[in-house]
Amino acid sequence: MNDVTAPGGRKIRASVCMATYRGAAFVEEQIASILAELGANDELVIVDDASPDQTADIVDKIEDGRIRLIRAASNRGYVRTFEEAVRISRGEYIFLSDQDDIWIPGRLELMLAGLTKSQVVASNFDMLGGGPRPWIPRLRSSDSRRHLANLAGILVGYRAYYGCGMAFRREAAQLFTPIPPYVRESHDLWLAICGNIAGSMTHLDQSTIYRRLHEENQTPAGWRSLPKILSARVMLLRLIVEAFRRSRRASKPAVLR
Repeated sequence: MNDVTAPGGRKIRASVCMATYRGAAFVEEQIASILAELGANDELVIVDDASPDQTADIVDKIEDGRIRLIRAASNRGYVRTFEEAVRISRGEYIFLSDQDDIWIPGRLELMLAGLTKSQVVASNFDMLGGGPRPWIPRLRSSDSRRHLANLAGILVGYRAYYGCGMAFRREAAQLFTPIPPYVRESHDLWLAICGNIAGSMTHLDQSTIYRRLHEENQTPAGWRSLPKILSARVMLLRLIVEAFRRSRRASKPAVLR
């Protein structure tokens, strides 16, 4: 079990978990927007995935005791890097964050309020600079308890669950981690599956981040080939089965509507 206290004995409220890799261009701006939201009893856990650029050095030069930087010895990919950040986090509430977005003021408290109702909360995003959003419809609070419909939406690809807009309570970590070894992408969909299988998901109508799209984004962009689409759907079906198994093992029956 993680030690939930920081040096000095204070209890950690929120842990923001960030995976960085080749993020030198934007990571400092992202961190500034996060630190502006955090309180004295929060932390920002950054695991750098053996970046070949100056990302880790930029983070290391930021003088703020709430930042914990871990430099990975080798590159493992962003899914395992996020998993490591979650594993070593100490907060009661865990937020996921990309390295190149901007947090909208008020994000932290808005999502913490959502976490008083559910184990997992997912918010919307706007595009930095006001550009067009991806075609996937925005999340709606009215769909929060439509867990079967949400799972179907994940399989089809029309539920806008993005890790950069998600957070979860510490108790949900027993479902989320360890992330199954066959997951090489879409850790955010795995988290959304866990929340919906547990019957404990809240959608926020509001946007809580400005998302930045650029050529170095780790999330795949554009249309995929049919074999890749089918492979991804098979993985998602496996994850739904795995989430059911973990939910039963944790003695927390699924509540699906």
